[in-house]
Amino acid sequence: MASSKLQALWNHPAGPKTIHFWAPTFKWGISIANVADFAKPPEKLSYPQQIAVTATGIIWSRYSTVITPKNWNLFSVNIAMAGTGIYQLTRKIKHDYFSEAEPAVASE
Repeated sequence: MASSKLQALWNHPAGPKTIHFWAPTFKWGISIANVADFAKPPEKLSYPQQIAVTATGIIWSRYSTVITPKNWNLFSVNIAMAGTGIYQLTRKIKHDYFSEAEPAVASE
């Protein structure tokens, strides 16, 4: 049974013998890098970068559901991109617009 599933994946129109498999697989690197940036201070995050990651994720998630054949690898990587981008944008917006200014320490 496992060999038939592997053979079906291997011969799928969006399988490992095509660019339709490898492009989204390497695109996971963007999501992984964005997850690694969760430890980065919010003031070091970039609005244009995170907007681009989020928009790309949302647009291509939708596209991956309407193309034939369905490319679930493309769908999943773009959902991850949208999610990490939204999280990073939320961190940046909270820091820039909703954080309390730190009180200045009085020096004598």
